Amino acid sequence: MEGDKYTFEQKFSFSPLPSKMFSFLQDKDTLALFMKWSMLGRMSCQSYSFDDNFYPYSCEKFTLCFFRDPEVVSSLRNMEAGAWVPLDKPVVSVSVEPVACTKVSLELFDPIYSCGILRPSGHVVKCFHDVYPDYDELRQMLQEEDSEHYYVVGREEREEFLFCLFKHICLGGELCQYEDTIDPYISTTKQMYKDLISVQKDPEKKEISVASTVLKVAAYDESGRCYPGTREEEQTFAYLIVDPFKRHVTLFYHFYGVGSFTL
Repeated sequence: MEGDKYTFEQKFSFSPLPSKMFSFLQDKDTLALFMKWSMLGRMSCQSYSFDDNFYPYSCEKFTLCFFRDPEVVSSLRNMEAGAWVPLDKPVVSVSVEPVACTKVSLELFDPIYSCGILRPSGHVVKCFHDVYPDYDELRQMLQEEDSEHYYVVGREEREEFLFCLFKHICLGGELCQYEDTIDPYISTTKQMYKDLISVQKDPEKKEISVASTVLKVAAYDESGRCYPGTREEEQTFAYLIVDPFKRHVTLFYHFYGVGSFTL
């Protein structure tokens, strides 16, 4: 009977896809923005193929196999004291949080333009804050639940991967220079989302829908959390973005800190 148990246990193997490129990591104008936002050199993607069918119910098993796979482990790096270091201990467990990913347009951002966060020109309205001397209504809406604008984007929409991307780049890294207008945030979010997410078209209804499954993940070794980073920090994150049809998965990650100052 012991043998039967393992007969049905799904196991995934992974192979790097070094030729898979992402425009937001190649485009000089976008990289210049990442440098301004203190994210350059700390945010990246790595893609892999895998060898079995993926189903959302197997996401925890899939993630554990991913972080234990020799090909993945040999290519993973953590950021410590400004330097990239390899994972040096075996992963014993993972945490996996499915992230809603259904949007195929930027409509969820529409309310931001008409609620008082922005001026008609698209400039972000500044506001007073006890802690942050240079604060604005956009960051307040993103971070503070008691902000009058917090739910101009609805609760479900705030949980969408599209909104998560937008929030991540708006908050930036440790020495982030914030934008005066919203346009760079919106255009960069659009570019990243289009790069990271796969879509499919229904041949009968002619409608486009998202094919990808997005998982927010963390890995733990015998000492505790080991990836991404050993400490929990909102702007240190890792997502697995799975294309179940191509059997490709992309690890998208950022380690909070001081980004590179040169392109």
